[in-house]
Amino acid sequence: MSIIEKAVERLNSNEPDKPQARPISETRDAHVSGESHFERAEVPFEEVKPQIPKPFIASNASRSVGIEISFSELAERGMVTPDSPRSPIAEEYRSIKRPLLTNIEGKGAAAIRHPNLIMVTSALQGEGKTFSAVNLAMSIAMEQDKTVLLVDADISKASAARLLGVPDSSPGLIDVLEEESLHIGDVILPTNIPNLRIVPAGRVHERSTELLASQSMYRVAAELAERYADRVVIFDSPPLLLTNEAHVVASLVGQVVFVIAAEQTSQRAVSEALSMLGDEAMVGMILNKTKHSFTSKYGYGYGYGYGYGNTRDKN
Repeated sequence: MSIIEKAVERLNSNEPDKPQARPISETRDAHVSGESHFERAEVPFEEVKPQIPKPFIASNASRSVGIEISFSELAERGMVTPDSPRSPIAEEYRSIKRPLLTNIEGKGAAAIRHPNLIMVTSALQGEGKTFSAVNLAMSIAMEQDKTVLLVDADISKASAARLLGVPDSSPGLIDVLEEESLHIGDVILPTNIPNLRIVPAGRVHERSTELLASQSMYRVAAELAERYADRVVIFDSPPLLLTNEAHVVASLVGQVVFVIAAEQTSQRAVSEALSMLGDEAMVGMILNKTKHSFTSKYGYGYGYGYGYGNTRDKN
């Protein structure tokens, strides 16, 4: 027997048993009943190949754990929380969300393309659009048969995700648009609210407007609109009069919630901003920061006015 044959025979006799499956990750308990995202994952050892991930992919490890939204902090800000379903602010948003859900169910006055894609915006900064976007997402997430995906599309500020406890370093929408190998599902963060998910804005990018206007963004929007029939996607958008990104987002959605600050937003600013919206989208209006008749004080969420109709009706 040659030396080579002896070596081969020795290797065959010492071949180890086939490796058994072992856990590669285990998420912590987020106290969410029935949440399928919090489970032990097991794969065969031989399928695990050592790789050097890109930074934004590596930071995405937190998504398996999920985001713990602090209900107490939101309540201190006067916002909707699942543990106070009958608060005044929760009742306000029940009225606000109802026309939106009616259109999603196809029971509205007119057919809408992508009615489950909803953009929340304003004319200028400081009018309460992020406050309204988060409250609307919270309220719809309390529905039994709806899943809400809150997309932070205000790339420069990313205040919606930050308000809910998402780290600034989390990869998000812009990373998906720039990196072809990254899928939108890779940046969706589960939360301790079973029906609420978050897509962060991602890192600040000098070509954010071009990325949002790219074919990749249109594919992402189409997938979000059509893949899951029960999903409501809410985009917290930049103000219409301050950035070009808002115009791009407006072209993708079927419904727009336009926030107006009482005694702050000028009629001229409102008219100019509304003129930038296309005729296809349905536009609802929230009158924010209204004065309480019984206290003469200003505040978020108490005393909203809500109108609804096509942009053609507002010229």
